[in-house]
Amino acid sequence: MTVERGQKLRVLEGRFVLEHAVDASEVAAEGDVLALVLGPDGRTWVRRDDTAKNTWAALWNGDEPHDPEATGMLSAIVAPLASAALPVWVASSFDGDLVLVPSSRLDDAVGVLRLAGHHVSG
Repeated sequence: MTVERGQKLRVLEGRFVLEHAVDASEVAAEGDVLALVLGPDGRTWVRRDDTAKNTWAALWNGDEPHDPEATGMLSAIVAPLASAALPVWVASSFDGDLVLVPSSRLDDAVGVLRLAGHHVSG
């Protein structure tokens, strides 16, 4: 299965920060965790913090879940953003992908995604 049409993305409410820790207990102490990645280098998590500097905005394409074996879903989103020199951080779940862009560039990202044929709301 390949992506042949624009995807529906929703901008999630709030602003987020990326954090890293080796100790899992640090993650449990934080509130509003959006995503947690357990990697070989420790734990990276995304949590809501509307007051921090250098925050990220989150776009979600999982409101219409896609097959985990569908090809091209994530690249159809991140390729246009990369072409526009927009940094991204990504975490995926079973039903969809979280694509984070710097909050200061959210309007740029939404414009680029719409030009690429995606539907962005929120």
